[in-house]
Amino acid sequence: MASNDSDTYRPRIALTSYYQDAAWGVWKAKAAIVPGTYVEAVVAAGGTPILLPPLGTDESVLDLVDGLIVVGGPDVDPARYGAAAHPKTAPQPLRDEHDTILTRAAMARGLPLFAICRGAQILNVALNGSLNQHIPDTNPTANFQPAPGVYGEAAFTTESGSLIHGLLGDAAKAPCYHHQGMDAVPPSLRVTASSADGTVQALEATDGAGWVLGVQFHPEQNPEDLRLFRGFVQAAGSYRANMKEMSTT
Repeated sequence: MASNDSDTYRPRIALTSYYQDAAWGVWKAKAAIVPGTYVEAVVAAGGTPILLPPLGTDESVLDLVDGLIVVGGPDVDPARYGAAAHPKTAPQPLRDEHDTILTRAAMARGLPLFAICRGAQILNVALNGSLNQHIPDTNPTANFQPAPGVYGEAAFTTESGSLIHGLLGDAAKAPCYHHQGMDAVPPSLRVTASSADGTVQALEATDGAGWVLGVQFHPEQNPEDLRLFRGFVQAAGSYRANMKEMSTT
C-alpha cells in the first residue's frame, strides 16, 4: 500500500544565501553559498533545503515552499533604520534588500519564518526596529564574538508561553557570533529570550502572524541540539497541510 503524503513528504525550506567570492576546485569566482551547517540542520530536522540567492528576488517563490530561514551574515545597513554607520559596521546592501523583501513577504503569508543572527536583526529592522551597531561600546564585558572565526556562547532565559520556551524550556545556551544586537524593538515583535546583561536573544511576532522566531545566536552550530530546527520544520509541515486542506475545500 502506498504511503500517505504526510508520511513521506519533507517540508521544503527556503534559505537565504550569500553572494560573494568563493573557491571550489581550481575555480575562484562569485557564488551563491550558505554555510553547510544550516543545510545539514534542515536535513537532520526532516526538511528539504532550497537556496535563494540574493539576485532576481521574487517573493512569489515563497508560494512554492513551506518555510523560510533567513541566515546569518554581515551587518545590516544602518541607513535602513535611519542611523549613521559605526566605523565597525560592514553592511552588504544586496542581501539587505533581498532578505527584507522575503521576510516581509513570509510574514504577510503566515509562512513559518526562522531568522538567525543577522536574520533576526533583519526581522527587527524590517518591522521598523533599530540596532545597537557595536555592543562592546555599551557593554565592554560582552563576549559574543571572542575572536575572528571563533564562536562565543550565549546563555539566556526564555519567556513563559513563547515558542522558544516551548522548545527549549526556561533557559538554554547556544553558540553565538555577533557584535551588533537589538536596540528598539517594534510593537509587532516581542522579546522572548534575553541574556542576564539584557542582550535580546529571541524575538517573536505579537500579532498572530504565525510561527515567527528570530534568534540572535547560532543554533545551526550545535548539531547535538536541533530542537529549534525540528520545531520549525514541524511548523512548516503543518503549514503545508493547512494550505493543502484549504485548497481542497
